[in-house]
Amino acid sequence: MSHLRQGLNQKLLQKLSPQQIQLMKLLQIPVANLEQRIKEEMQDNPALEEGADQEEDEYDTDADDDTTNDDDEELAEREEDISIDEYLVDDEIPDYKTSVNNSSPDDERREMPLSTQGNFQDQLLAQLYLLDFDDREYHIAEQLVGSIDDDGYLRRELTAIVDDLAFSQNITTTKEELEHILLAIQTLDPPGIGARSLQECLELQLDRKDQKRDSVLLAKKILNTQFEEFSKKHYEKISRELEITDEQLKKAIDEILKLNPRPGSAANQGQRSIEHIIPDFIINNTDGILELTLNSRNAPELRMSRDYKEMLDHYSKDKKNVKANKDAITFVKAKLDSAKWFIDALKQRQHTLYQTMHTIMDYQHEYFLEGDMRKLKKMVLRDIAEKIGMDISTVSRVANSKYVQTPFGTFLLKSFFSEGLSTESGEEVSSKEVKQILTDCIGAEDKRKPLTDDALTKILNQKGYNIARRTVAKYREMLDIPVARLRKEL
Repeated sequence: MSHLRQGLNQKLLQKLSPQQIQLMKLLQIPVANLEQRIKEEMQDNPALEEGADQEEDEYDTDADDDTTNDDDEELAEREEDISIDEYLVDDEIPDYKTSVNNSSPDDERREMPLSTQGNFQDQLLAQLYLLDFDDREYHIAEQLVGSIDDDGYLRRELTAIVDDLAFSQNITTTKEELEHILLAIQTLDPPGIGARSLQECLELQLDRKDQKRDSVLLAKKILNTQFEEFSKKHYEKISRELEITDEQLKKAIDEILKLNPRPGSAANQGQRSIEHIIPDFIINNTDGILELTLNSRNAPELRMSRDYKEMLDHYSKDKKNVKANKDAITFVKAKLDSAKWFIDALKQRQHTLYQTMHTIMDYQHEYFLEGDMRKLKKMVLRDIAEKIGMDISTVSRVANSKYVQTPFGTFLLKSFFSEGLSTESGEEVSSKEVKQILTDCIGAEDKRKPLTDDALTKILNQKGYNIARRTVAKYREMLDIPVARLRKEL
């Protein structure tokens, strides 16, 4: 038979305070979204106001209220029950909350330029009236247009669309009838729309070109009979199979390369909004001296509400109704606490951002002076965290979604972090430097005989970089550069 026992145990627990949670969440927010976050906090907390506090802050969250000891203890118990959930926001901010006005009250208000042009499906539907369709065929054509994806391709099987029409619109049709209507849709603009494969898309576009030109006719023959060889750039085999000269092949390939493999995406570009990058940091080079500033145009000055301070003072001094005012005192004090935490967290955010970026700037001083990617040193999160005496996760939050504006462009901060490689002399260099050399080598290669991964490895080894061929292949893929065979040109 077990017995219940009562005893004392000591445990060491690590808990984050509300202020620390507030700071971590604010660190993740880029300057482009900071103004919206501040507005949300001001809407949730009436004790938070915009504007500089001209008077000395007399509010102290730790000061004793002018109440009896019993009332103090009871209020303290009530304050422990205050939830901090209302002061925190979720990590995933909905898209509709990230559209903010990034200008100060003194700046001219301008709307983001948006295109009023409809997408290509709307354009196709408008063109359907130009075709000789009856009502039934028009409804079938609408279903086909609605099945075309954003690239302009019809990737669904026609038999599946037959079933869709039967179930959704009670229209009985056949695959052959859909083929007939689809051929009519493929005559609409943009050219190549409604194709079921890349090969068909390119052939549809060539059909719109001058059929009397030899290069167009040869291009159609290549797509029709040698498409697999063309996609793999086996040009010698194509010349041999079709018995044509290199000059004839070059002209035909040029005709194909002028075509658009994604006709729908080109038509959709006009309707996409223009996204502007708002830098969080600005680095200027003044006669060889680097100057760092924070972009604070979206961080207005905040203060605690004077009305709420006076309200708390009034309730605390009303000794006759102390018990009746308990709930009001608890509410007002909680809101003032939250406002003070938020203001302090914003100040700490600015300090942490500046300290982290300044350390990165000093660490990569040579790079920020010239903008030469080959001057980038090997740098990982731990290197910066150790220098500023903060946790790696803090540096990661700062670097993950922040941009820095430099004299030679605006870059995502995390792009400056990279692993290192060793040279023959034992010196540690950034992998960014190796990638830049790869890009330069491939950019200067003879496109008729592009450099293989083995050749690139030998070049890097000759330059003193200890690197294996598989690492070169990995870096090439990270740069979205195809293999040598697919880079070949006539």
